[in-house]
Formats: sequence, C-alpha cells, structure tokens
Amino acid sequence: MLTTRELQDEIIRLKKEKDICILAHAYQSHDIWEVADYVGDSYGLSVQAAKAAQSTVLMCGVRFMAETVKILSPQKRVLLSNSNAGCPMAEQMDVELISGVKKMYPDYTVVAYINTTSELKTICDVCVTSSSAVQIVKNIENKNILFIPDCNLGKWVADQVPEKNIKLLQGGCPTHVRMSKRDVEKARKAHPDALLLVHPECLPEVSELADYRGSTTGIMDYAKKSDAKEFIIGTENSIVQHLQFACPDKQFYPLSRDCVCHNMKLTTLGDVYQCVKGTGGEEIKLDEEVRIKAKRCIDTMLELGN
Repeated sequence: MLTTRELQDEIIRLKKEKDICILAHAYQSHDIWEVADYVGDSYGLSVQAAKAAQSTVLMCGVRFMAETVKILSPQKRVLLSNSNAGCPMAEQMDVELISGVKKMYPDYTVVAYINTTSELKTICDVCVTSSSAVQIVKNIENKNILFIPDCNLGKWVADQVPEKNIKLLQGGCPTHVRMSKRDVEKARKAHPDALLLVHPECLPEVSELADYRGSTTGIMDYAKKSDAKEFIIGTENSIVQHLQFACPDKQFYPLSRDCVCHNMKLTTLGDVYQCVKGTGGEEIKLDEEVRIKAKRCIDTMLELGN
C-alpha cells in the first residue's frame, strides 16, 4: 500500500525516466496538479505541450483536450489518462448537424468553442477559448456569426460585441448550467462580503449577477490579485480547493455543491500512475486529413487573436 506522497514520487520518477510531460486541466484534483508539469485551461495546455521537450504527453483532462494536443503536436505520442473521460458539451453537436445549419446560414462565419471534437473543428472557420472569444469575434470581418456549441458563452460574447449579428444554438456545459439565480441569492446571503466570480458558461441569469466573469484561469488570477478576502466561486468546485492552497489567507466558497464535472473526476492519481508505468490510458490517434483541417481552425484563432 502506497501513500499519496509515495505514489506521487513514483509518478515523478517514472515520467522523467520515460520522457513524459504531464498536463493537468484546472478541474483535476490537487494531488494530480502536484505531479503535473503544466496546469491550466485546455488550449493553454496544448500550447505548452507543443513547446515541451518530452516525446510523450499525458493529458489529465477529457478527450477533446487530448485531441487538441495531438492537433498541435502530431509528432508526439499523446495519451489520455482515462479513456472514458469525455465532454458532454463537445459531444452535443456533430459534423452532420452543423453542416445542415451551415446550409441554412451560408453567409455566416462559424465560430467553434475549443470545447468541440476534432471532427467538428474541420468544418468550422475559427476556434475560440473563453478568454479569447470576445476579441476574436470582434476581429472577424463578417458581421454574421454562428457561435457553437455553448449558447451561454455565446450570449456573453454577443452582449460585449453588439455590432455583430450572432446566431446561437442550444448547447452548453451541463456542469455550469446547474447553478441558478437562487444559488446566487443563497450564497450572497451566507457570505455577504464575498465577491462572486463566475465562468461565462453559466446561465445568463447567474453571469449577470457576478462581480467578475471570465475563464477558469481568469477567475483564479482575479482571486489571487484581489484585495478582497472572500470569494464565491461559480465554476467547477475543484477550483475552490486549488484557490485555498494558493491563497490560504483568503476564504473561498462554492456557488453550488452540484457544480462538479463527473468526467473530470474520472481521472485519479492511480490512473496517472498506470499511464506513466505503461499499463493504462489511451493513445490518441487522429486521421491526418482531420488533423490538418482542424488545425486551420486553430491557426485562424491565433491570427485573429494576435
């Protein structure tokens, strides 16, 4: 029987021995964070992976994130820590559905949230992240925008870019939409001095009441830099724990006890150990034509973002 620390030490030893870079999404548990080479949002991790010297990359996150790593680093071996870890939002819309919608709106630029499959990215014009979406939509020449799949993030973008005609489809993150206006009222009553920080994947009725709206990384940076001492966190509840480690002099409260991403929670420290040992995980392989077409979508994001 190994303790958490002993298991972590063995993972760190094996990743060095086998030339493995470990990426941990922000929603992973803290014991996984501690063995990771990089922690962050999905796109940021894929960029770090492309820069990393290691020949193998292990993604502790969900499938579309590992696919994004493979899109940007085709020469590297890419592993997904738990093969069952998917993203309900990324799986909501497929090529057939969006191809049909594109025929209905032929003069629209299709903007895909990074939380989409590699196959769906092949028929979209540009990708965005939650932190870059507003800037990129502003920089698109076309006034007509079809934003997929998250209608809550899309509405947040539309509110800030009123000069664009943004068409939304009914999709989104089932974890973030669990939080309601009633949850905000209860949390503010319990913690009247706390600032409310939420992710734009939340329902508009929740986002509109926030003191700050932004990506997971944005939320964490805001809390770290703020002079305030109490915060209500309106995103996946693991962020509450991570901020408690980062800012022990501050108080953090979950907006809702139900804001838990079960797909993210599938990955355990034991899974990471099996992966670096060579007895677990799934190697991500993409058809080269799919990879190249999906990469165009990401390349356009970089062009418009800069």
